[in-house]
Amino acid sequence: MGTQRHFRVWRGDESGGDIQDYDVEVNEGEVVLDIIHRLQATQTPDLACRWNCKAGKCGSCSMEINGMPRLGCMTRMSTFEETETVTITPLRTFPVIRDLVTDVSFNYQKARETPAFAPPKDVAPGQYRMQQVDVERSQEFRKCIECYLCQNTCHVVRDHEENKPAFSGPRFFIRAAELDMHPLDARSDRKQYAQAHQGLGYCNITKCCTEVCPEHIKITDNAIIPMKERVVDRRYDPLVWLGRKIFRRDELEQEQQPVFASARSAHGGDTDDIEVHTSGTPFTSARQGESPAVNVDGKLDVSELASPLQAALSPFGDEQEFPLATGDFTYTQPSPPGDISDEH
Repeated sequence: MGTQRHFRVWRGDESGGDIQDYDVEVNEGEVVLDIIHRLQATQTPDLACRWNCKAGKCGSCSMEINGMPRLGCMTRMSTFEETETVTITPLRTFPVIRDLVTDVSFNYQKARETPAFAPPKDVAPGQYRMQQVDVERSQEFRKCIECYLCQNTCHVVRDHEENKPAFSGPRFFIRAAELDMHPLDARSDRKQYAQAHQGLGYCNITKCCTEVCPEHIKITDNAIIPMKERVVDRRYDPLVWLGRKIFRRDELEQEQQPVFASARSAHGGDTDDIEVHTSGTPFTSARQGESPAVNVDGKLDVSELASPLQAALSPFGDEQEFPLATGDFTYTQPSPPGDISDEH
């Protein structure tokens, strides 16, 4: 047998609305989305709520529960006291369509404005090779379910509507960071683009986006702060500047030939010319480092400045083509027990 609990749910549309009170039965093990479904079934069938998987993987049921951006399907009623009133409201940052459903098209617009992965030049699909360490670096960011709770809680747009045209938000900062870490991405200006066109400088790293992420992605520590650091050290770090002058990193970068690609604008399908820099060899072992590494003691490893390699050498060599030609290797066919092995 369940218990009667008191709920307050925002009802209305773009023209306005208010909070309405409901008393609903709550059973053991239920989540907030279960309560919304019970409300729809027993008291208010016209209550609008967006949801899909009910497993915390689609990001559809984003809402604010007692003022905290959460997923309705992942917020258990056991987290609240039995005497506590649970208030459910729509995401505050985005325009309300009806009841708990908001218009999150702002995020889709920013997704279209974000430059996509740029395939490496002269390397066909199926020939891409990455080291496992490079795969793991950005794996965390691929867990994003696009619930947009981080976008909703970010005060840059939550409290300042006028910032939306110039600010992409934390969800797309992790996308930029993921591609910037990708060893096969042909663009070399991800950091500069994030600074100039995505509003990276607006973020003051309060970590509110990290706190509400249901996938526990460390958005601030692992994406935004590293992107900010890479923007700054390329411009202002005197050691990096000196190292590039001494070891002629500038000449290495000038060898990269610019290629122009078209990016579709989010407004009306217009196209803009975007300069894309590609390296002659896109494999991980041939990528030139963005900046020198710093040891755990905080001191600069001078030998890092002299190395043109971003990671370890490929065990296959820089000139290896895949798949391997059959004449490039030998194979010994296993023989039945008791027979002499034949080499083919």
